[in-house]
Amino acid sequence: MSALDSVVVQCPYCWEMLDISVDPSVPDQEYVEDCQVCCQPIVVHVVLDEDLVPTVNVWAEND
Repeated sequence: MSALDSVVVQCPYCWEMLDISVDPSVPDQEYVEDCQVCCQPIVVHVVLDEDLVPTVNVWAEND
């Protein structure tokens, strides 16, 4: 079992910086996570490269 990686992203609603956890055992993932500050739903898309470095994109759920 892999430990979770921590990644900082910006909420597309309130613009606060958020610390989210990324599972490095799943190379391509997309899920919805509520903002820890404003509680709005954020779509999180994570892609891991061959060195398991995550690229994370976030957007508002209604976009």
